[in-house]
Amino acid sequence: MFVFTIRHQVNYPDPVCGVKGSTVLLPCSFTPLKSLYDNRRKVWIKIKIIRVIWCQNHSTCFRSSPYVYDSESNNNNPRYRYLGDKKGKCTLQISDLQKEDDATFRFRMEANNVRGHFTDQSGVRVSVVDQMKIRSSRDDGEFKRGEAVTLNCSAAICTIHQLEVTWFRDGHALSESGPALHLSNLTAKDCGNYTCGLKNNRTLSVPYSLHVEVLSSEVFSADKQKNELDPLLIRVTLHPRYDTHRDVVASERRHPCLIEV
Repeated sequence: MFVFTIRHQVNYPDPVCGVKGSTVLLPCSFTPLKSLYDNRRKVWIKIKIIRVIWCQNHSTCFRSSPYVYDSESNNNNPRYRYLGDKKGKCTLQISDLQKEDDATFRFRMEANNVRGHFTDQSGVRVSVVDQMKIRSSRDDGEFKRGEAVTLNCSAAICTIHQLEVTWFRDGHALSESGPALHLSNLTAKDCGNYTCGLKNNRTLSVPYSLHVEVLSSEVFSADKQKNELDPLLIRVTLHPRYDTHRDVVASERRHPCLIEV
C-alpha cells in the first residue's frame, strides 16, 4: 500500500485565442508527487518525473490519444515547442496556428512509479479565428476635418496583446502599434484604407475605409506630399456644403476624401 505525501497539481492559463498563422503561448506549471510511502516495505520511495506529454482533445493523454508533444518522441511536430522541463514548468508554444489547433489541450506527467502518473483533465481551451477585424468608435467612416476617431483591431473573442498589432494605411506600415489606433485632428493625410494584423503574420484584416470631408486644396496638398499627382480628369464633389461641381485634376488612384459624382 502506498501513501501520497502531496497531491498532483497542474496550473493551466485562462482560455487562449489566436489568429490563424500566429504564435500563441500556453503558460503552464505543475507540482508532481515528491515521494510515496510503501507500507509493505516500510520505506519511502522518491518520485521522479521521467516523461511529459501534451495532448489534444483527449481527457487523459493516455495510450491512443493524439499527442502534440511527447518527451520520448523524436518525431514531434515542430509547430509545438515545449518550453518546460520535468520538474515544474510545462509551458507549450504553438506556432503557425491552424484550424486543427482549435481544441482543448491537456498536460500529462509520468513518473518512475505508476502511482506518480497524472493528467489534469481541466486543460486549456485554444480558439482559432481566421482574420482580424477593425471596429471604429463611430458607426460610419465619414468624418469632418478636425474630428477624432479610434480604430480597434480585434479578432472575434480574442484578446490581442498590445505589442503584437501592426497598422497599415493604403498598404504602408504605420509607426503606431497596439490594438487601438487613435487618430485626432483628422486631415486629408488621414484618408485611406486601414488594415491591421499581428506582427510577423501575413494575414491582415478586411480594409476599413476612412473618409475625411476637406477642401480641395487640402486634398491636393496631401497627395502632393505623397508624390501621387498623376494627371487624370474626373468629376467630383468636394464637400457636402457645396452644391456646385467642378472638374479637378486628381490622382489616378482616387483619393478617398473625394466622392465621385
